Amino acid sequence: MIRHITLTEEMRAALRKPVEAHKYGHGHALVLAGGVGHGGAARLAARAALRVGAGLVTLLPPQAAVSENAAQLTAVMLAALPDGYSLRGKLQDPRLNALLLGPGLGLPRAQEMVPAALWAKRATVLDADALSAFAAEPGQLFAQLHENVVLTPHLGEFARLFPDLAKALAAGVLTRVEATRAAADRAGCTVLLKGAETAIAAPSGEAALHLATGARAAPWLATAGAGDVLAGILTGLLARGFSAYEAACTGAWLHVEAARSFGPGLIAEDLPDELPKVFRAILL
Repeated sequence: MIRHITLTEEMRAALRKPVEAHKYGHGHALVLAGGVGHGGAARLAARAALRVGAGLVTLLPPQAAVSENAAQLTAVMLAALPDGYSLRGKLQDPRLNALLLGPGLGLPRAQEMVPAALWAKRATVLDADALSAFAAEPGQLFAQLHENVVLTPHLGEFARLFPDLAKALAAGVLTRVEATRAAADRAGCTVLLKGAETAIAAPSGEAALHLATGARAAPWLATAGAGDVLAGILTGLLARGFSAYEAACTGAWLHVEAARSFGPGLIAEDLPDELPKVFRAILL
C-alpha cells in the first residue's frame, strides 16, 4: 500500500511544540560544511533546520572557512571541524542528536566524515556529496547505514548508488515507488527520491508518494539550493524527534508548501524564511 502524503491532523500535532519545552528539548543539529567558497549550500540547510524547529543548529566547516561563514551567520552557531577524528570526539555529547552531511561538503571531506558520523548511530541525513562520494562502491556505504538515516538523492545520485534500479525505473519495469522501496531495503534506511513525484520508502516496506503536480505544482523548486533546504528541513525534524520515515514524509510536504506559499520568483534563500508563514497557516 502506498501512502499519499497530505496534511493530516497527525502531522499538525507532531509539528506543534509543547508550551513548556525549552531549546534543548528540541534537539541540536549539526550541519557539516565544505571548504572556502563552498559553504553556501550548508548555510542554506542549517537555516532550514533552525526554521523548522530544531532547538540549536551548529555549522561545522574546516578551520579555513570559519571566518567566511561567521560573516553570514547569526542564529546558527559555528565551530571548526578539521577531521573525522574530531567529529567522533564531538559526538560523545549525546545532546547532539541529528546530523546532515553532503551539501557543499566536497568528495574527499565526505569520504572522511560520513563513516565518523554513521559510527555514532545518530539520526543522519546524507545528501549530495555524501552520496556521490560512494558512487564507486555503494556497498561500502550501505554496510555502514542504519535505520535512523535518510538518503535524499535526485535521480542522478540515485543512479550512482542503485544503477540497476535506476535502469529498471527508466525502462518502466519499476515505478518510482517500487524502485525507492527496493533501494530502502538494500540500503537498510529511509530513501527519499526527489522530484515532482517524490517517492519515500523505509526499510520496513512502508512507502509514500508526494505529488507536486496539478493543484500542488511548485515548478519554482527547480532552482539551485532547493534540495539543500529540503535536507536541512529533514535534519531539523530529526533533531526534534521525528523518525527517519516521518521526517522524510513531513519534510517533503513542508518543502513544497513553502514553495507554493512564496510563488514565482522563488530562490533557495526564500524557502527557510517562508516556513513560519506555513506554520502560521496550519498550526494557529
